[in-house]
Amino acid sequence: MLLLDRYIWRHVLLSTVVVMTLLLSLFAIFSFLDELTRVGRGHYTTLVAIEYVILLLPGLMYQLFPVSALLGSTIGLGLMASHSELTIIRASGVSLGRIIWSVMRVGVVLVILTLIIGETVAPVAEQHASTLRSVAISDKLAIRGKSELWARDGENFVNISRILPGKRFWDVYIYERDKSHRIKRIVHAQSAVFRKDRWVLENVVSSELDGIRVVTHRQKSILWNTDLSPDLLNVVTLLPATMSIRGLYQYIDFLKNNGLDAASYQHALWNKVAAPFITGVMVFLAIPFVFGPLRSVGIGHRIFIGGLVGIGFYLINQVFTYVGVVYSVNPVVSAFLPASLAFALGYLMMRRVR
Repeated sequence: MLLLDRYIWRHVLLSTVVVMTLLLSLFAIFSFLDELTRVGRGHYTTLVAIEYVILLLPGLMYQLFPVSALLGSTIGLGLMASHSELTIIRASGVSLGRIIWSVMRVGVVLVILTLIIGETVAPVAEQHASTLRSVAISDKLAIRGKSELWARDGENFVNISRILPGKRFWDVYIYERDKSHRIKRIVHAQSAVFRKDRWVLENVVSSELDGIRVVTHRQKSILWNTDLSPDLLNVVTLLPATMSIRGLYQYIDFLKNNGLDAASYQHALWNKVAAPFITGVMVFLAIPFVFGPLRSVGIGHRIFIGGLVGIGFYLINQVFTYVGVVYSVNPVVSAFLPASLAFALGYLMMRRVR
């Protein structure tokens, strides 16, 4: 049975890798063509655009996992069915449940890969990609660090550890210079928020340098007169969908502690939690396509139907997310309901398989 498991795994995983490669290549080409319209702005060259698109690939892979799992499983099992291998396997005494178990073990591997990429690689890569493009295009965003941003504000320099959604900064350092270009004052703020068309620094510690001693002042909040507009820095702000589960949880806690609306981020959080489960459901949904009503059709027909189902599920899932935010639906319900309906559909179809 171990030999049978490996044989099924090889077919399903290889087909999934091929589908993922083709989809990533297609999306990467379109993304690169879109970036060519920005080439020439500032220091944004073709090579920078290529690097930017490459950094987007982990995030694209994360988004494409459910569709790739569905099409890959459908193609892998469909090829085995076309060569009568599944018929021979069942005729040799292997039950349908045992075959399903083998396929779903591949699904577990894909679920783990989805979780790893979504929580580690994709958020970091997309943050680097956003900062890379912004720094290259803008003449104010000057230096890119590993997880921070440097910007020039007149004669001053600003260091921002994290740019958060909702026009907020976290851990801000402002280095003010005199006419001789020497640092005369260092301002550190725990956070900054854009309110009523102006920036407000919160939990501020300022250090005055007079050449002999350092004088420190602490303030709850102060106004920040800067030329850095939210529109300028918005281009390097990570969208909720690109943040990790851990990052979303921490930011939701931050919003709640400050009495701010966290609904959209709660929905993004639970969508992230549901994403690995959705990938597993897509693998399960592929099984009745092969053993059920589509068992007698060609592989091209299966791919077409699988593609329609995958795209349809993606659109339905997006609709549930937006409806959940607009009508204040429980985020757990809006995140898991589409996948639960897909699982129920697959289960009903499996009951008709003989």
